[in-house]
Amino acid sequence: MGQRRGRVHRKGSRASTAVRYALLLLSVVFVLIPVYVVVVTSFKDGAEASPTTTWLLPEHWDTGNWASAWNQLRGGLVRSLLLVVPSAIISAMLGSANGFVLSKWRFPGANVVFTLILFGMFIPYQAVMIPLMRLVTSVDLGFGIHTLILMHVVYGIPITTLIFRNYYESIPDELIEASRVDGAGMLRTYFSVVLPISVPSFVVVIIWQFTSAWNDFLFALFFGGGAQSGPVTLALNNLAHGSIMADYGASMSGALIASVPTLIVYVLLGKYFVGGLMAGSVKG
Repeated sequence: MGQRRGRVHRKGSRASTAVRYALLLLSVVFVLIPVYVVVVTSFKDGAEASPTTTWLLPEHWDTGNWASAWNQLRGGLVRSLLLVVPSAIISAMLGSANGFVLSKWRFPGANVVFTLILFGMFIPYQAVMIPLMRLVTSVDLGFGIHTLILMHVVYGIPITTLIFRNYYESIPDELIEASRVDGAGMLRTYFSVVLPISVPSFVVVIIWQFTSAWNDFLFALFFGGGAQSGPVTLALNNLAHGSIMADYGASMSGALIASVPTLIVYVLLGKYFVGGLMAGSVKG
């Protein structure tokens, strides 16, 4: 009887494993279908690239779309890098400082301040575009990458503060008290004790902010100053809407080119992303 139950259990286990693998395979197929369409279309010439031939392989593999897309996007790619790198670093540093003060160097009303900062996460960008436009024009800030850096830094503070505050809450209070006993003030404690152990959260925040700023279109449309001075998303939008008709092949090539930097960031730092998120989930 026991052997029979064991065989039944093993059969049930194998069946459940097969179902899980089948569901995973199905999920992979659904994820890769758009990738297949983008890659295949990027190698089709203007005559072949159309909605009616979406699923067909190109009769002639043409790399001209890639050259055309690169020529039109390379300026925007450079400007996007000039945008996302300082935006990610500055907002990460500000969020780290805020998180440290709100978690380990508390002051009266710290919870109220933290709540007000978090409130910024729930304000839709669309709701503040007109007031922001009036503010930018009234102070004569101008349009371009420098304005977009300011926008992404300011709007990145709520999420970066939340991530760092949760991470610093997991740091033992005894460590901070020990630094105080040794005579270290707030800044010395932050730079000498807290900052060196903040790498996991910095990885999470930088990936988050890099991706958010790189993929942004709304801020770029309002404050980027046009495709000639704005980030790659504006240039990609112009590429997708040709002067006469939509160039599907060049659009797909441009989309793949524009996605390479974020793909590189995730490949290099992705394995630290989940670990960084989980680092502050349990108070140690």
